[in-house]
Amino acid sequence: MPYFNELREVPYDAGLMFDIVADVESYPQFLPWCVGARVGERRQSGPDVIIERDELMVGFKAFRERYTSEVTLDRGQMTITAVHVAGPFKHLNSRWTFVPTAGQMTTVGFTLDFAFGNPVLAYVAERFFSEAARKMIAAFEARAAALGRLPIS
Repeated sequence: MPYFNELREVPYDAGLMFDIVADVESYPQFLPWCVGARVGERRQSGPDVIIERDELMVGFKAFRERYTSEVTLDRGQMTITAVHVAGPFKHLNSRWTFVPTAGQMTTVGFTLDFAFGNPVLAYVAERFFSEAARKMIAAFEARAAALGRLPIS
């Protein structure tokens, strides 16, 4: 069962990083292996909390899978969590945290825990899982730069 946890300090505002991760519909523009994204139902669950149903399609060569997660965007706590609802996983849980640090930096935390229901997909995923997770984090950081918001100096 693959598990990944990483903390990375980035030279970008915590609010910007939160917004980039929350912007699911833009994922196909910059996130490796994401070939489709759609936000379904969205509801307010408090003054700073939005819960939405997001559908992502990932692809690599001939492999294409669609999955749906319930995502909680908590701007007050600066966290984004996702829980598997439908798709090829036995379970999938992810959590992003965005903590402003000294020197106007942000510590971005990313935790991902999942298991595929299909043993063939599980075998393939375990072979490249950690590297793929690192590439995802780097893609979000590169997105901050691409949006023209230079690192805070």
